[in-house]
Amino acid sequence: MSAAAANKKRKRGAEDVDKTSLAFSTQPASQVGPVLASFPSLEPPKSTAFKCYVQKGADKNAPFETQSTIVAGEAETVEFFTADGPLTSTGCSYMIGVHDKRTNTTTLRPVPLHVLTRQVKALKNLRPIEVSTEERMAQRNTLGEAFGTKKAKAQIRARERNRVDIDAMKNVTGHLQDTIMQNTESLPTAGTYSLAPFAHEAKAAADSSRLIPPYNADAQSAKDVYALHDIIPEAEFNALPISAFKSAKSDRDRIALLPFNRSDWLKLQLKLIYSAPKPNKTDLKIVYYISTMMAFNKSSRSVGDKDALQQRLPGVPPIVLDGLISRFTEIERSTNKPKMTPQTETTLLAYMLSLCLQVEDYAADVDTIAHDLSMAPTKVSGLFKSLGCIIKKLSPNELKERGLPDSAAETKRAVLKVPLEFPKNRVKRARN
Repeated sequence: MSAAAANKKRKRGAEDVDKTSLAFSTQPASQVGPVLASFPSLEPPKSTAFKCYVQKGADKNAPFETQSTIVAGEAETVEFFTADGPLTSTGCSYMIGVHDKRTNTTTLRPVPLHVLTRQVKALKNLRPIEVSTEERMAQRNTLGEAFGTKKAKAQIRARERNRVDIDAMKNVTGHLQDTIMQNTESLPTAGTYSLAPFAHEAKAAADSSRLIPPYNADAQSAKDVYALHDIIPEAEFNALPISAFKSAKSDRDRIALLPFNRSDWLKLQLKLIYSAPKPNKTDLKIVYYISTMMAFNKSSRSVGDKDALQQRLPGVPPIVLDGLISRFTEIERSTNKPKMTPQTETTLLAYMLSLCLQVEDYAADVDTIAHDLSMAPTKVSGLFKSLGCIIKKLSPNELKERGLPDSAAETKRAVLKVPLEFPKNRVKRARN
């Protein structure tokens, strides 16, 4: 190689390294642009075309990455669409860079991130076969008889023997009460004999028969008395639909999304939830479930007709309605349909009020809840007392701890006390 050729050979050094410059896109921020898509379960064919849609009522002048958009595409057998709107995060944002080799410049633009789900076309119009509570129980008993232990089989047979026909009891309730009163007039009372040896057994029997949620009698704080998923099963809690609240722009729009929206208590709780810097999803789901319980109680005459009940509560998932029917109704033998009784209604109200306590930091407003339920405040107070509450007005320190205004000092509230203590049954003394 000649000396001239050697001199012309390019030498690699720091001065000769190609430099890439970064720049932000100069397009309008609201202009439609690229998006990032994630397919957690199934990737679409490369030939699948996707479109971006803006939801009704969205602000089209806002930056594109913050708009309420949906990405959807259709393959030969599967449809792909955004599961729950673009993901938003306060800690990070996403950008796409386009590199221009001619100018050696990379242009960056903010983009939204969509997580896509899929729907098989052949299964789109198929509806699951609905199973009644009676059929489900019969199937469980069949499985228990086939594969259960001796103890489980004995429990199944005992349950079948002890089933009560609530319709057959309608005409004999009064007669039974009169007979019981006549036969117990001559029994000894606390004034005649000491009942101390039987006090512990009587207390245990009374506690086990209370129409309240499962409770922790040894709890050291109010929040540990009633576990959330003992009141709302986890599967039903996860199914509660709250995604629509994200696009609601006002308190009125959010209230309209509730199954029962004629409640001053629910309106106040929704307002408090969205007055915080970041809405609490757990409290929002609890408020939605309480609203469902109120609507379910108001529609008690329709619980025997699942289709009619679903039409009255169109936004409530079927799994939630099935859970309410199974826990707060009894089966009539004459019609084989579920029906609410005074006992199941009391249980429903007790479960509902225990959730109200959780939302209001275990100091619930008695009068407002009583007004929404169209019940006397004394009756609602009695239900709260059956949960272990005392009825009182909060002191200035208690108001401050819960973030309540001074004007709430005159409001009577149900406060859950620990150690847990239930009302004692009154014992009548024998007349001399």
